[in-house]
Amino acid sequence: MSYNLDTYFIQHPHEYDPKRLYSQNNADWQYRVDHDRLRKDRLNRLREQMKARDVGAIVVYAGANVRYATGSYQGNWKYNINIRYAVVPASGDPVLFETAGSDFHCAHIDLPWLGNNNIRPAMTWQWAEGAVPHMVGKMVGGIVDVLKENGLQKERIAIDNLDMAALRGFQDAGINITDGWPIMSAARVIKTRDEIELLKMASSIGDAAMWKIKNEWLKPGVREREIEAKVHEFMLERGCEIIYDIIVASGGNTSPYRRWATDKMIRQGDLVIVDINAVGPGGYFIDFVRNFKCAQKMNQQEIDLYKEVYESMYAGIEQLKPGNTTADVVSKFPKYDDDVYGTCTLQQFAHSIGLTLYEGMWMSRGYSMKYPAEIKENMYFAIETFAGHPRLRQTSRLEENVLVSKDGPVVFTQMEHMEEKIGRAHV
Repeated sequence: MSYNLDTYFIQHPHEYDPKRLYSQNNADWQYRVDHDRLRKDRLNRLREQMKARDVGAIVVYAGANVRYATGSYQGNWKYNINIRYAVVPASGDPVLFETAGSDFHCAHIDLPWLGNNNIRPAMTWQWAEGAVPHMVGKMVGGIVDVLKENGLQKERIAIDNLDMAALRGFQDAGINITDGWPIMSAARVIKTRDEIELLKMASSIGDAAMWKIKNEWLKPGVREREIEAKVHEFMLERGCEIIYDIIVASGGNTSPYRRWATDKMIRQGDLVIVDINAVGPGGYFIDFVRNFKCAQKMNQQEIDLYKEVYESMYAGIEQLKPGNTTADVVSKFPKYDDDVYGTCTLQQFAHSIGLTLYEGMWMSRGYSMKYPAEIKENMYFAIETFAGHPRLRQTSRLEENVLVSKDGPVVFTQMEHMEEKIGRAHV
């Protein structure tokens, strides 16, 4: 069963406070992350969005969508190769189609909440060469069986991801298909109570890794890839599921900003940009950036760049309030290539994060001022800015993770910004 938390003393929801951190392990003496409630709340959000769009069921292939709907996970390698999928009726039980063999048997052991009849063998069709049409027919046939069992074969059916062979298969079966991504995005962009707790845990691990970089690992002679490797090891030890990517850019690799680590040696006086992207406990992401100076103090130009990035980022953060729009946020960002090309550079922007690094909503000066979207309570964003001016020897970049609470933005990434760089203490 689910419980309500008594907040008379703390005066606000536990999940809203970055300093109130649950252990990753459950215990008999404290109510922590409730994974049964997490699964039910996510499924209910998905059903609400299906019903709001008059959809009878959704078929999901993307790994994070399968996990969101069913609570199943069998490794990151299976996330985006279409070898497992699920059918979620708007008013019925989800049916997981899992890879046949040992994976199928593990699913029956691991997922009792689905029920044995709701775990069925997946038909793998991609890369089957001459057998592709045959295997597509078997895959679609299994899905049609679920639709018939729920009386939905004549209803609109949403699908999140299709290749051309699968599209033809659904069309040949006479299924009335529609785009499922808006449904999944609308469900996932608003976080549940337990999702927020898991995002907070992920932030705490990222913060600790960033402190290690600044205070222990960043020294002249260390290579960018060595910093990356140390972050991998530390974060896996502290409970992350996988490390998605660790960007380490130093010295000239910050101008233009090279968004991947190399074997370049870090020199004394280098600015170093570190972007941590990892999957924390329960599958929820941490994605944030800090900017350091190796073995020297920043000069005035570097301090000015850091302040420019910090102040524009926090000006955007201040706009992350329920009722504001994405236009309010991006209006605080400096002009950049988003303005020049009318697209999102992924450098002066904000993006929703959760079970994936990018989900739900992106904000960019390339389009958000003309096409604003509403910001709502319990959205969760990574917001990042950049000072990538031409002809600079080195540049600066920062990023925070922020919850949109009913009272405004709450920054979950707690790694400090140095007082001498921003002109005041970071709170």
